[in-house]
Amino acid sequence: MDDSRDRNSRDWITTPLTAGFLRGALDLERTGRGGLLPHRLPAPGRARSGGDEQVAQAESQPSGVRVVFRTRATAVELDVLRTVMAHRGLPPLPDGAWDLYVDREAAGRATASGGNVLMVDLSDGSRELFPGSVGAVSFSGLPAREKTVEIWLPYTETVELFALRTDAPVAAAEPGGRPVWLHHGSSISQGSAADSSATAWPALAAAAGGVELVNVSLAGSALLDPFTACALRDTPADLISVKIGINLVNRDAMGLGDFGPAVHAFLDTVRDGHPTAPLLVVSPILCPAQEDTPGPAAPDVRDGRVGFTALGDPADAARGKLTLRVVREELARIVAERAAGDPWLSYLDGLTLYGEADHAELPLPDRLHPDSAAHRRMGERFGAFAFGPGGPFAAVGGGEGDR
Repeated sequence: MDDSRDRNSRDWITTPLTAGFLRGALDLERTGRGGLLPHRLPAPGRARSGGDEQVAQAESQPSGVRVVFRTRATAVELDVLRTVMAHRGLPPLPDGAWDLYVDREAAGRATASGGNVLMVDLSDGSRELFPGSVGAVSFSGLPAREKTVEIWLPYTETVELFALRTDAPVAAAEPGGRPVWLHHGSSISQGSAADSSATAWPALAAAAGGVELVNVSLAGSALLDPFTACALRDTPADLISVKIGINLVNRDAMGLGDFGPAVHAFLDTVRDGHPTAPLLVVSPILCPAQEDTPGPAAPDVRDGRVGFTALGDPADAARGKLTLRVVREELARIVAERAAGDPWLSYLDGLTLYGEADHAELPLPDRLHPDSAAHRRMGERFGAFAFGPGGPFAAVGGGEGDR
């Protein structure tokens, strides 16, 4: 980060942030304070979620959203108002990471100052917002040449963008013509426990495949909701993947009898907008707590750390309760059935991304989410499967990536 004396001595150029500078968002809201708030669900989807606080929080956390521009600047600042989550009675969570790339090469990481705090009480789910001030995120020491700069916003913080300041003029970067990969999943796909949005497994896989990522993953809310399916249907994309299962199990959202029809309806809606795009259905990665134990899952606080535990009865699986093992079997069956009439549909067993051997080496820190090393492994494996020779995305992918 830039030294404050150095910042004050610069001749800054302030550039208003407009839609042309943002990638990866499905909607941009101009707030009453004059800021720009990225959303990962369009306005109709947000309205149809029924005011669900979990959906609202997840979709406003800008996983995969980037500020992108061309410049010769060696120093860059963004004025932002972030909203961070805290858990009452527990230590503060780490600040969200903002990663900067120069011509697709990592060139800096920073955190933002200031911001609001959303205090959540895990005992009853209540929330209280403590307002804060606009802060800044700063980078310096960039190469003094014409270049494309990408700043990846954090997946853990809602972010309102106010101003872009640089020590040289900027211009919006022209789209590079790379294929667009649209992905939907749970908190694991949103980035939970990864170091940053840019190092979450979908971002790493997108870089390996040479494609532009649009990440519509919704922490705690990958529930086959119709409004999510409609968002995927209406979003331009060349490649699509949907990772289904973990939230349905840990929210105890439906039983086996409802699962198949819900999956079919979700995929039917996506296909209405993308009839021939390669569509990959991905089942859950390993989560020992819920492999054979139905939900719901609940936070489990031990030694000042939050973990997750399954509260269901394993015997209920025989009576139609969903477990991860059941979900994988059903998804494989459904995709095989549909693929007979849909040659662009394929299936990936999530255990190939993270399975028993991976858990022995890289256990889930909170018994639910993979750590940063596991995210990297998952990204590499997904990239090799989907974009490699003969992979479901190989014919449309952008070729070998560059980070």
